[in-house]
Amino acid sequence: MNVAIFGGTFDPIHHGHLAVARVVRQQFDLKTIYFVPADIPPHKQKSAFSPYHHRYAMVALATAGEKDFIPSLMEAPGEEALRAPSFSIETVRRFRQRLKRSDRLFFLIGIDAFLDIAKWREPEALLRDSEFIVAARPGYSLADVAKALPESLRPREEVTRPFAGQAARGDMVFGDVTLHLLPDTHENVSATQVRSAAAAGRGAQRWLPDSVAEYIRKTHLYKPGHGRSAAGSQAKTGLHVVARRRRGRHEDK
Repeated sequence: MNVAIFGGTFDPIHHGHLAVARVVRQQFDLKTIYFVPADIPPHKQKSAFSPYHHRYAMVALATAGEKDFIPSLMEAPGEEALRAPSFSIETVRRFRQRLKRSDRLFFLIGIDAFLDIAKWREPEALLRDSEFIVAARPGYSLADVAKALPESLRPREEVTRPFAGQAARGDMVFGDVTLHLLPDTHENVSATQVRSAAAAGRGAQRWLPDSVAEYIRKTHLYKPGHGRSAAGSQAKTGLHVVARRRRGRHEDK
C-alpha cells in the first residue's frame, strides 16, 4: 500500500494544495494522503499564524469530498505546558509504527520548503525513512535540489554543475534516498496571497474550496486583529469540536 504525508501550516489550505495532492495520488497510486497541519512549525516559530483549530477545521472542510484525503491530528497540540515544535522526523516515525513493513511511505513537500531540508531535525534519517515527492515550480533546477540536500548526501559540485539548466523534474536517487520531482501543477496561488486578499475583502474565494471560503468569511479569520498570533502566544484550542467534523472517518491521534 502506498501512503503519503502532506504536512504544512495550511494557513489556509487552498486549491494549489489540493491540485498537487490529486496529481500525486494518481501518479503514485496512493491509497491515502494524510493532510497533517503542524501545531508549531519549527521554522515559523517567530511568524504569525492562525491557531491550530482553525487550520485543522479548514483542512477537514477542504478534504470532505475526497475519500482518499484524510485530515490528520498527528501534530495536534497537547497540554499547553508540553507543546513543542512539530518535527517531521517524529511524525514520520509515528506513521511508520502504524504501517506494514511492505507499505511505501511518501512525504509530499513544496520545493520552497525542500530547499531548507538540511536545516530540519535529522534530515538524513527523514530522507531515508520516506520517499520525498517535491512539488517543483518554474525557475528551479535539478542542481538546486541536489545542493539543498544535507552535506552527507550532497553530490560534489562537479557532478551537479551540468544539471544547473535542467528543470527540476523526474526521479533522483542518492544511495538509499529517493526524490521524486513533480512538475509544476499550474495553480499559481500561495497562502500569503489568500490571506492578503481575505484581509482586504477582495476575492480570496477564487483560490479556495467554497466551504473554506465560507469558514474564513464567518470567522473573520484574516481580518486585522482576528485570529493570528506567534507560536508563543497562541491560546488553547477547542480541538475536540473540530475533530468531530470527520465522524466515521479515520482519525490518527
